[in-house]
Amino acid sequence: MKSLSDPSRALSVGLAKIRTEFDVPDGFPSAVMAAAEAAAKRIPNAHADRTAMPFVTLDPASSTDLDQAFSIEESGSDLLLHYAIADVAWFVEDGDAVDLEAWARGETQYLPDGRAGLYPPVIAEGAASLLPDGPRPAVVFTVRVAVDGAVKLDGAERAIIQSRAKLAYDSVRASDVPTGFAEIARRMATNEERRGASRVDPPEQEVQRLPDGTFQLAFRPQLQSEKDNAALSLAANMAIADAMLAQRTGLFRVMAAPDASAVQRLRNAARALGLSWPASTNLRDYQRTLDAGNKQQAALMLEIRHAGSGASYQPFQDGVVPWHEAMAATYAHATAPLRRLADRYVVRCALAIANGQPVPRTVTDAFARLPKVMGRADARASRITHAAIDLAEAVMLKGREGDTFKAVVTDVADQRVRVQLCDMPIVANVKASGPSQGDGLRLRLVSADPDQRSIVFEPA
Repeated sequence: MKSLSDPSRALSVGLAKIRTEFDVPDGFPSAVMAAAEAAAKRIPNAHADRTAMPFVTLDPASSTDLDQAFSIEESGSDLLLHYAIADVAWFVEDGDAVDLEAWARGETQYLPDGRAGLYPPVIAEGAASLLPDGPRPAVVFTVRVAVDGAVKLDGAERAIIQSRAKLAYDSVRASDVPTGFAEIARRMATNEERRGASRVDPPEQEVQRLPDGTFQLAFRPQLQSEKDNAALSLAANMAIADAMLAQRTGLFRVMAAPDASAVQRLRNAARALGLSWPASTNLRDYQRTLDAGNKQQAALMLEIRHAGSGASYQPFQDGVVPWHEAMAATYAHATAPLRRLADRYVVRCALAIANGQPVPRTVTDAFARLPKVMGRADARASRITHAAIDLAEAVMLKGREGDTFKAVVTDVADQRVRVQLCDMPIVANVKASGPSQGDGLRLRLVSADPDQRSIVFEPA
């Protein structure tokens, strides 16, 4: 969700324009705030007491909307991941003002200088957030992780938990997290490799001010703590997806593989970036070799992320196996209900299944409506992200008009070519006829306009 950061605030003026252009909400209506204030005061009375369990959270240091906390214990050769998910449904009732506003938003929208939340802060950063400043209601999923990384949902319950610590990615030590944390990540990685999963986690791009007053886009690779923490979420989401599929219900995250033309564009981009991609190696195997710490490889990872038709949501359908190509598995979103509307309903579904109860009708009805709502929210998030990246690229190139750049053609259509710059993580469209896919070009920068978020090149 967060693909660009702007610590120097070089983009502040342009970001304000993006917020207006894409109707990014600024706060919440008074009726929603009043309903949220009342909801935040609800006292949990349907929850087991699990405050003795040593839960911790692990997130960016500045995060206050904490969806997940975890505790780990051994069970023979297996590891039991107790994954506590914020019990948003305890505070948000179907059809109330907070719920209706969440359906209008779909998900939290992120910009480099802040976010527009799915729920009001009194819930998302207060009563429902799994902060260590007091007991919180949660839905605790127990996921059994075998030696080979196979996962199974062992149970789920509503419980009151008490986080012991708010750990941060950039400062956490091995001694801070429960024993088994790194081992679960290792087992999940082994399982991914065996499945042939091709999940790509491109690094965040950051706008950096240089000593001469100009800017550059740099990459911030994921820390190992982030990768290990993501493995816990992956384990829970896969176990919940399997449980829902077995009961012939649920809402799944699905994604098809990039088609042949998209793969060829990626091969051209790899060439532009000076990367060796053997003709005998398919995309799935090749992308598993990429290192986010290498800026050329990181740039290609960004291109791979956007190469296919994208992921979408799909309710259970008889005779259809919901498949996520990058995960090489059946997969669901359940672990971020403070930031994604769909997760709240998947959590309710999985909780019912784990306790042998029928899935509430309101949940199954929501599964039919959510793909459209989440698709619209995802598309909006994508447009906002692309606008922010376009802005950053224009800011970075401002003042370099007339300079020449090396590029390689990645695609050709209608007297225009799509190019990948060789020395920067920038993809652009150029008016040109004659070049073919894979051809090298020298381009001259004609203009870089941050106000219009546009960059114009011409063949040099």
